Amino acid sequence: MALGRAHSVAVAGVDGQLVEIEADIGQGLPSVHLVGLPDTALSESRDRVRAAVANSGEKWPDGRVILALSPATLPKLGSVYDLALAASVLDAADAVPATKLAKTVLLGELALDGRVRRVRGILPAVMTARSAGYATVVVPREALSEAGLVRGIEVLGVGSLREFVAWLRGEGALAEPEGLMPDMTVPPGDLSDVVGQEEARWALEVAAAGGHHLLLTGPPGIGKTMLAQRLPGLLPPLTDVESLEVTAIHSMAGALSGEHPLVTAPPFVAPHHSTSVTAMIGGGSGTARPGAVSRAHRGVLFLDECAEVGTKVLEAMRTPLEEGEVRIARRDGVARYPARFQLVLAANPCPCAPARDIDCVCPPLARRRYLGKLSGPLMDRIDLWVRMHGHTGPVLTSEAAESSAAVRERVALARATAAERWRADGWRVNAEVPGHILRRRFPLPPDTIAPLEAAVRMGRLSARGADRAIRVAWTISDLRGGALPSARDVMLALNFRRRSAQ
Repeated sequence: MALGRAHSVAVAGVDGQLVEIEADIGQGLPSVHLVGLPDTALSESRDRVRAAVANSGEKWPDGRVILALSPATLPKLGSVYDLALAASVLDAADAVPATKLAKTVLLGELALDGRVRRVRGILPAVMTARSAGYATVVVPREALSEAGLVRGIEVLGVGSLREFVAWLRGEGALAEPEGLMPDMTVPPGDLSDVVGQEEARWALEVAAAGGHHLLLTGPPGIGKTMLAQRLPGLLPPLTDVESLEVTAIHSMAGALSGEHPLVTAPPFVAPHHSTSVTAMIGGGSGTARPGAVSRAHRGVLFLDECAEVGTKVLEAMRTPLEEGEVRIARRDGVARYPARFQLVLAANPCPCAPARDIDCVCPPLARRRYLGKLSGPLMDRIDLWVRMHGHTGPVLTSEAAESSAAVRERVALARATAAERWRADGWRVNAEVPGHILRRRFPLPPDTIAPLEAAVRMGRLSARGADRAIRVAWTISDLRGGALPSARDVMLALNFRRRSAQ
């Protein structure tokens, strides 16, 4: 009886768990048995691995081969284990030395001719291997630049099983990561492209400075989409920790560039209004993939024509907006994805959407029903409500407005002030601070918050809405360089919530 071992990683969401693969070659008719809760793709690995080993010039054992993946109670999904399965069988057959296998994690799918193919989730898998204390991880050569983003572990790239076997025998070397430039995608457009709309521009600046959610309503062609698309250009670049978080999510989604794998700019995700709950939140068969809310992590999620989005889709976003993460429960476990994004909603005021309100032909009930999909609990989580109106001055001949660069400087200063205030707690923007912490640690004078108290007593504002108004007031104060929000700052924040979106 011969026994071989190799190691791989099972990834669920952005969390990984080490998997030990054992191969036992015993007496009996030639056969391959795979145990350890494999899914369909993994069950088919038996044929892929056997063909890859034979086509790479190695001999497949003639006896009964049992392949066990441990922990046995953990469901194993996908084809990421192919390379480790082949290595464990070759180790059990004494075809390769086991010295390097004991301290190496193997990731990759095998083709029938022995080529090693790229799989999803390489980045979180490499981070799991590093956390588990392994010295080396071998990945497909196509994913080498992505895996090389993780420091503190040796990352090697392999193109074929034949090349990997030669490395185990000490007869060759594997590829190492090269210094690749990160993805420095420039957001399209500049804020100076937007004509007029001073109030909406100011709301966009407040949203960027404090990480607040924004609702824009107004007739078509007035600039709602243009403003939303320019919000990422006002945000600072992602920090190193945030870049790895976002890149890991995009790795699970299979959306990384091979040449520029590291995401350094805040993402901008704009799904179509016909999107489903699964596409928005995440899920799918097999491995739960990240949805739009997770792909927009540390960036902007823009829902144009939000009144046309399904009610179930809108309501499903309430928990991510409040908690900053998504937990997708399936029969085999729970996948967790971060989802701390800025939500920007845009909608017309009514179905006919004329350029002037006076030309509207919709009955009052139709106007109320149109935006009625935006429920009270969802609207309560939106910090800034802005109603945009038609242009009253020159449009085609007007001068260029303030650029994104000028606004971005003020946003950066305001964010730096907030980050310094909350440094001990780890929060970076005012929108992340819990309301009770904000009230207890930095209480405002009674006369300053008197309008909020009155609005809550009269039922015009919920307790959650009052907390969000206080956060917006702190952001307005940071933008003007104040030490504490003034009564005017609180009134400005309250006015953003008092305006009707219809």
